[in-house]
Amino acid sequence: MGERSVKLPDIGEGIAEAELVEWHVKEGDLVREDDLLATVMTDKASVEIPSPLAGEVSWIGARIGDAVAIGSTLVKLKVAGDDASEPADEAPTEDVATPSAVTNAKTPDAVPTPPARIRPAAIEARPATTSAVRRTPGEKPLASPAIRLKAREAGLDLRQVHGTGPAGRITHEDIDAFLSRGPAPTHGRGMAPKTAVTDVKVVGLRRRIAEKMALSKSRIPHITIIEEVNVSPLEDLRATLNRKPAPEHPKLTLLPFLMRAMVKALTEQPALNALYDDEAGIVHEHAGIHIGIATQTPSGLVVPVVKHAEARDLRDCSIELNRLAQRAREGTATREELTGSTITITSLGALGGLATTPVINHPEVAIVGVNKIAIRPVWDGTQFVPCKMMNLSCSFDHRVIDGWDAAVFVQRLKELLENPATIFVDP
Repeated sequence: MGERSVKLPDIGEGIAEAELVEWHVKEGDLVREDDLLATVMTDKASVEIPSPLAGEVSWIGARIGDAVAIGSTLVKLKVAGDDASEPADEAPTEDVATPSAVTNAKTPDAVPTPPARIRPAAIEARPATTSAVRRTPGEKPLASPAIRLKAREAGLDLRQVHGTGPAGRITHEDIDAFLSRGPAPTHGRGMAPKTAVTDVKVVGLRRRIAEKMALSKSRIPHITIIEEVNVSPLEDLRATLNRKPAPEHPKLTLLPFLMRAMVKALTEQPALNALYDDEAGIVHEHAGIHIGIATQTPSGLVVPVVKHAEARDLRDCSIELNRLAQRAREGTATREELTGSTITITSLGALGGLATTPVINHPEVAIVGVNKIAIRPVWDGTQFVPCKMMNLSCSFDHRVIDGWDAAVFVQRLKELLENPATIFVDP
């Protein structure tokens, strides 16, 4: 039976000492190789110190909160057999611990990263007599509480990790290695993870879109209202009008009806048909209603503008909308056709989700988002009936549009779309 010292190892370049934050053992405890002794903390990380060999804790060299110098003795272990002799290059344990090795000073407060585990360099552990054991299916993995916490935080199933410690115990290094390489492919046939990275420079229209979106989100405090609309009557009317389309008249989509509904609603609330010059502190309310239609093209998103929608009927709105969309997709739209909007519609059509949060087209103050139509059960007062339902997602510039006014606008659109005949009735 002899006594061995376990010293605080070098735990990072330039680190001279570490704060002792937790003891995992006390005097008289029996520890096995790789059992945790203590946890220390630097200004960068928490570090767990495992025991390099088995033995009985005979002496503890610091208290919680002490600053422990690198190379000073943390604990002494009573060991038996070959482990009882000190390494030749290590001084006797009585000469290792010095009064300067441990102080009561504390390091500055820091938020620790997940604990790392470092084996003391001052002790060379006895070579392992057994190799890591591979677990059988369903066998519970061997791991310390700190390892299990680290795995939970990483969303990792420890059963997938092969332990390299004694008896197949999982170490921090095993987890780090697993996370760095990812799980092994579950299928054979030459399948391998893809590691290629393609750099795409943001230029041209894509850069313009990025700049426009960044400007809108950085300057405009958005408020978004989402309202459910029963468009069954409108869809019935649209189907009727499309039964005998004239060659010069394209089939009607939902958008021309929405444009005409917006004309009526904006006539009642002209403050929403406006541009906000936030640098000059002026809101320009427009009498003419120029509706931008967000259109996806091979080059990216552009917004052709249907000018003076207030002077167009349903068919005229549809014809102009189709003409502009075609020119935008072909890349032949002029600057005049792509500028001058006072309010915008954005729609993903059948691909749209249940709801969206549209980004306002700066310097406008409102945008109307159209989501996909889906058949859902609706209570009519006596029973549930299947109805074609669609959500409107409308965003507003909260600097100049109050929530009440925004809600009034959305409810007016809902009323007009659910009762499509009123769209064509003059007040």
